[in-house]
Amino acid sequence: MVKAVFFDVDGTLLSFKTHKVPESALQSLQQLKEKGIKIFVSSGRPHYLLDSLKNIEFDGYVTLNGSHSFIPGGETLLKKNISSDDIRSIIEWSRQVSYPLVFMHADGWFAPAITPEIREITDHLEVDLPEVLPIEEALGKDIFQIMGFFPGSLDSSVQENVFSGCTITRWHPLFCDIVCKGNDKQEGIIRVMEHHGFDVSQSMAFGDGGNDINMLKTAGIGVAMGNAGDEVKSVADYVTSSVDEDGIRNALVHFGLID
Repeated sequence: MVKAVFFDVDGTLLSFKTHKVPESALQSLQQLKEKGIKIFVSSGRPHYLLDSLKNIEFDGYVTLNGSHSFIPGGETLLKKNISSDDIRSIIEWSRQVSYPLVFMHADGWFAPAITPEIREITDHLEVDLPEVLPIEEALGKDIFQIMGFFPGSLDSSVQENVFSGCTITRWHPLFCDIVCKGNDKQEGIIRVMEHHGFDVSQSMAFGDGGNDINMLKTAGIGVAMGNAGDEVKSVADYVTSSVDEDGIRNALVHFGLID
């Protein structure tokens, strides 16, 4: 029996076309709550970039790809930042290359400069630009995630040689998410399920990006959106239609969670 459902945000709950949650998804979330099934966000976004979901009462949040997982009201289930040693390595590496970086801490995000790539992503997500601060500011803050705007072909070598204490995942070809090793959506949902006294087999998860793969493999039922890539679909228990084609509702009806 499914007792909790986890939802990725971009491309899963939020449409890239309308930048809104489809009405069918909003109704489906309400029906889940009425049936006593808990609903959770599981996103690469930090909590301060979730304004588009502010009118939905979620039971908890897995944010920053698992680096900060919490229950409304402030109870923290998981919070682990990138080590200062890795931050120093990243700063040194950045001085040798020209790839843009965006740093996310507990209260906001910043970049050493606003580049066309960063503008493209903030426009794509319809969020405000990060603050502009010197890269050295990262040494004085707890950094939970870094957006790295470099080619995917470099992910393996960069992770091994620069971000040795970190994990790199992608849900967009233009950039990657970099978090402390051991932090991911998988760990986030495990912590949430343990907090509520549920077995992870009693969970369902929806996602569409590379950073959702471990989550879909871990959940009792992993659902890939129709707009997901083939790598994501290959690990899912079920592939639904796209976010713009009522994918969340269709999957929940398929599994008998709602009518």
